[in-house]
Amino acid sequence: MLPVECHRWLAIAAIVVVFLTLQLRRGAPTDLLFLAALIVVAIAGVITPEDAFRGFANPALLTIAGLLVVAAGLRSAGVLDWVGKKILGGVETERGALLRMAPALIATSAFMLNTALVAMAAPVLVDWCRRKRISPSRMLLPVSYLTILGGVCTLIGTSTTLIANGILKAEQERRIVQFDERFSTGEASSEPDSARAAQREFIDRTRPMDLFEIGSIGLPCALVGAAFMLFIAPKLLPNRTDLIEQLGEHRREYLVEMQVLPTCPLIGEDVESAGLRHLPGLFLIEIDRDGDTLTPVSPQDIIHSGDRLIFTGVVSTIVDLEKIPGLVPAADITYEIHPETRTRRRLTEVVLSRTSPLIGNTVREANFRRLYNAAVVAIHRNGVRLTNKIGSIPLEPGDTLLLQTRDDFVSAYRNSRDFYLVSSVEGDTSRRHDKARLAGILVLVLIVWLVLGAIPDLLPASLASPAVASLAIAVVMILTNCLRVSEARNALDIRVLVTIAAALGLGLSLERSGAAEMVAKGIVEAVGHNPYLLLAVLYVVGIVMTELVSNNAVAAMLLPLGLAVAEVGGIDPRPIILGITLAASLSFATPVGYQTNLMVMGPGGYRPLDYLRCGGPLAILMAVTALTLLMWRL
Repeated sequence: MLPVECHRWLAIAAIVVVFLTLQLRRGAPTDLLFLAALIVVAIAGVITPEDAFRGFANPALLTIAGLLVVAAGLRSAGVLDWVGKKILGGVETERGALLRMAPALIATSAFMLNTALVAMAAPVLVDWCRRKRISPSRMLLPVSYLTILGGVCTLIGTSTTLIANGILKAEQERRIVQFDERFSTGEASSEPDSARAAQREFIDRTRPMDLFEIGSIGLPCALVGAAFMLFIAPKLLPNRTDLIEQLGEHRREYLVEMQVLPTCPLIGEDVESAGLRHLPGLFLIEIDRDGDTLTPVSPQDIIHSGDRLIFTGVVSTIVDLEKIPGLVPAADITYEIHPETRTRRRLTEVVLSRTSPLIGNTVREANFRRLYNAAVVAIHRNGVRLTNKIGSIPLEPGDTLLLQTRDDFVSAYRNSRDFYLVSSVEGDTSRRHDKARLAGILVLVLIVWLVLGAIPDLLPASLASPAVASLAIAVVMILTNCLRVSEARNALDIRVLVTIAAALGLGLSLERSGAAEMVAKGIVEAVGHNPYLLLAVLYVVGIVMTELVSNNAVAAMLLPLGLAVAEVGGIDPRPIILGITLAASLSFATPVGYQTNLMVMGPGGYRPLDYLRCGGPLAILMAVTALTLLMWRL
């Protein structure tokens, strides 16, 4: 066990080692590094094991977990597909899409975790980019930036503010206990009443933030940032061709027959307005209506209930067609259309072998349901132009079939002699459209609950907790089948949650060991007691650390330091609290600073320099805006 005087240096060293490792080894697992550092300081006795792992039960962490599940429920129920169509329907240009998205994303991310929002919005936007032949690199980074900007408009918009509030609550409780102990034991009896009042006032100013407090600074930042994204960012964003979609034009094309059910929202719309005219890699070749054939199909043809729409296209777009409620494959009458049962089935590609018992039978005669508990969705025959009546096509060796199967079909038939090849289709996730209204209502209930809970003394403490609210709605979503238990588990990003919990423990080690106070005194001695300069230094340190490590970790480590600086420097801690929280939330210049930036890196084909080119000027603009507003409060 190390001497007590070494604890502060060990706490600082642990954080420095994590910081340097993340910079020198880009592939290093962030969660493992933070957890290892936490274990080291716990073993050395810097903090107790109870304090070290208290972060794993932190209400803010549990709130984040609940909100991630709620977001998954919205995606599973198809609410996001509907919202995406409403926002982007009829938009043809990048500028038009940004004008529609900016207010929607900022307003939504103010009340929903931006990590979850980007996870939901990115696939919708990529689909729109494919249809409009626009590179996703022009759109995905603005989505990340806009959700980050919207996240600082309320307390519940980003995990960083939730983590910061959890730290403030614990810090204030600790200071109150220390204050009461000093005066109850007579330790501070010689202090003048003015000093006691000043200490009590300082403790009161370290209270947790209310729902809209950070928005007094965050909303102006969001408006300035949105203007930047609309008028300046398009000149700085890359324009890279989406290679995946380019290759998709040359992949095998299936013949697929879709039936329009009476519940389909496309009924009454023409082909153009229904969005079926310019789907990438998909062509509507004819419409079968009560035995009459409409071919060629014109953009003005109206879609009727019962129509059979015959397409030729690639798998990725057929998956998109399946996500439209009331539009189902008609090649095999055994296709499962009931939403609850359909979510338990997947799309699978198979290639028929010469020994398959299906050879020579038509699709309707093959009876896939009896043999394989599967249904035919589409068929491809290399080098042969198939007729438009899929059900009557005799199957031949080498035919590639797109099937609706059970979850275990691939493992069960991977080595079957009936097929040359069996593979799952990526991106296939059935939607519970019948639960869309319920999922939307539950999210509205959650937002109202969180708003009411943020109003002091309005709700009982047991109901005012954001963790209780988010987890309760998440559980209700699972119980009402808005999403399955497995989907809820997959929605929980364990790496992010472990990183946050471990970073909270490391931040606590800075405070308990005295390292935060030691560093704070050093900063005050170097900078002086000028409150404006101290605020600016802490904000810049927060920005730099956030861009190089991660937002939640920086908030957990810097807030105790910021409070110590405010106490030593004799300045109001409130602007310091808001400044550090904003600095840890507004990360634009690197992909690793904020998780949403990393989430769009692959789909958008971005490189680290793209973030610096577009996000660097935005980060500077946000720093100037935020510091100007914060300094008025000092």
